[in-house]
Amino acid sequence: MLSRTLMILLRITRQLWVRVVVIAFLALLSALLAPLVAPVVPEPLAERLGQDAVMPVLTILASGMLAVTTFSLNVMVSAYRAASAQATPRAYRVLLDDTTTQTVLATFVGAFIYSLTAIILFRSGIYGAYGPAASVTVFGFTVVVVALIILAILRWIEHLSKLGSMDHTLDSIDARTRSALSARAVRPALGGCPMRDPADVPAGASPVPADRSGYVQFIDMGRIQESMAAEDATAYVATPPGRFVVKGWPLAHVTALDPEAARGLASCFTLGSTRTFEQDARFGLVVFSEIGARALSPGVNDPGTSVDVVHRVQKLLWESGAPERRDDEICYPDVHVPEVTTADLVSDAFGDLARDGADSALVSSSLLRALGELSAHHDAQLSRAAEGMAGHLRELAAGALKEDAALREALGRTRLSPSP
Repeated sequence: MLSRTLMILLRITRQLWVRVVVIAFLALLSALLAPLVAPVVPEPLAERLGQDAVMPVLTILASGMLAVTTFSLNVMVSAYRAASAQATPRAYRVLLDDTTTQTVLATFVGAFIYSLTAIILFRSGIYGAYGPAASVTVFGFTVVVVALIILAILRWIEHLSKLGSMDHTLDSIDARTRSALSARAVRPALGGCPMRDPADVPAGASPVPADRSGYVQFIDMGRIQESMAAEDATAYVATPPGRFVVKGWPLAHVTALDPEAARGLASCFTLGSTRTFEQDARFGLVVFSEIGARALSPGVNDPGTSVDVVHRVQKLLWESGAPERRDDEICYPDVHVPEVTTADLVSDAFGDLARDGADSALVSSSLLRALGELSAHHDAQLSRAAEGMAGHLRELAAGALKEDAALREALGRTRLSPSP
């Protein structure tokens, strides 16, 4: 389980500016290494790769990378806006974490800053203080930067063919959702003790009020466990990841702690303006459901995308079904967390599609077929939840069946699948 510090570091590494700084730092690194490299550089090589050989390359990079970066940013913004419009605004935040796009843009921006910084250092005479051999160091780093640019351009050309497409958007959401569901399958209560009923909190427990309003994005289970073990106390989390809370609302309740010490535990909860995937297993399914429902709107009218969403969600739920319980899944015995039930996952995944696709023969038959196959899963909770959702879909489609003979026939042919 990630700690809050590691989670913040992982978020920082996904930022574009981090990659830019790493590449741009090469210009300063060359200045730092110049005194060490200059004494060992042969004089003929220093004369061949002097300032006259390096400056034209740096000038080309400084002017060319600025234009390439501007063009690439325009393409990225247009593609992300298109994906947000045809899928869901929540997909935009997933695409922002696309590592390929960020690495390519960081290479272009970093190369521009590197070349501009190197030119300034040359013109200011800093490199000249170490003699002609210092240019060899700059030339070596410039070759590395040029190689990075070539690789980035090749990756960018291949990536542009799918950037912003529905398939790319769905694949990106699929990967993030799969990771969250896998973590939930192994530790359904974030590694703590599952709490079946959130009302099961001992009387007299001190609340942990939220210091701001927002979505619960991350809970540092390790820190809470350490605090509870040190004081021989017990924590009962009231707001699992994905829940929205207002300032002052209790995030958790703790026993054997005074109210002042309990308020200090609020720092173990990371709150933000949006939901994230780190610990929120339901968020990805909600995004999938929004995409499928949006595809059925009159303005889009794309039931094929809804069917694709049904199949993707079916695969995710089937492959992330609850495994056999293990003794090591409870890593934080003094922290009780509401468990994300399989019924919640099925409702998030298929609830909106069942409502909006009840009058579509294609979508309803696909939904019933998927739910029928999920009802044959070895996980009894998933099987019951799928059967319940199938019954709900049939009730929603009852009105449409009276007027649509094709829909009646399609649903009549669809039955719950037997166990494999």
